[in-house]
Amino acid sequence: MKANSLHGATVVITGASSGIGRATALTFARQGATLVLAARRAEVLAEVAAECERLGARAHAVPTDVTDATAVQRLAERALAAGNGRIAVWVNNAGSGAIGRFEEVPLVAHEQVLRLNLLGYLYGAHAVLPHFRRQGRGILINVISLGSWVPEPYTASYSASKYGLRGLMDTLRAELSKAPHIHVCDVHPAYIDTPGFQHGANYTGRVVKPAPPVFPAQKVADTILAVAQRPRPTTMVGWPATLLRWSYTFAPSVVNRIERRLFDTYFQQAETAPVSENSLFTPHPVPHSTGISGGWRKPTTPRNGQWIGAALAAGLAAAGLVAWQRKTR
Repeated sequence: MKANSLHGATVVITGASSGIGRATALTFARQGATLVLAARRAEVLAEVAAECERLGARAHAVPTDVTDATAVQRLAERALAAGNGRIAVWVNNAGSGAIGRFEEVPLVAHEQVLRLNLLGYLYGAHAVLPHFRRQGRGILINVISLGSWVPEPYTASYSASKYGLRGLMDTLRAELSKAPHIHVCDVHPAYIDTPGFQHGANYTGRVVKPAPPVFPAQKVADTILAVAQRPRPTTMVGWPATLLRWSYTFAPSVVNRIERRLFDTYFQQAETAPVSENSLFTPHPVPHSTGISGGWRKPTTPRNGQWIGAALAAGLAAAGLVAWQRKTR
């Protein structure tokens, strides 16, 4: 199957000011796409657009809060204007989280996570799909998460939003089953080196870090590009995503117990940190806030290595349980 050419194609990317979104913008810029970039931080977004233009692409910075449905509709209108009435690819990527014991995370924080991660994607799909139907083609790519397959303790609203996204996009695929050239594609990364952990709200009182192995954001950006060129419904990024997805499918209670013990052990040992909303509600400068990397890809220490062992243990425990169940039938 021949890959779709993206040269001159209009591509919308939300959450483009840092992390996966910024890496994706630069990746599509190298393909010569016409980029319409969205995020809350106007100054940072303008920097990303300028960087894309230095790579030879046309880029438009459109400051957008994806929790505002009207603003997302305006984003689609700006994209149509930039693309002479057509949009080829829309990448839903903006999002955040709030980590902490469920009842200790304020309801307003839970609600904001759902607005960003679930409603923001719904607004994006609602804005662009009518144009895809009119065109008879288009690609909607949703950067979701391993968290849509495997719930993690202390991330209740984040997991709820990601599970909700999977149901939403499965429904859209069913509705569009008679439109073979309109694609709804989901990308599910494992732990990625982005500033996301610094941006999300932290109510644990401890330093929160991603669990090794941590993959570079460019790996996700390359996957998004590959999906835009050859659309497919579901793509996992990073081997732990596949391992833990199937482990949880076959032995959810085993994985839940291991994860809870793992998180509890980590928080008992982790350094203290102030409780903070960070940039969940209002964008503001935080360490590593504008870059692609969050600075997490460092050599694994023995202490951090327990995360790797736990991930492997979850997979092995699930496999062992399935094998035992088969023998006892």
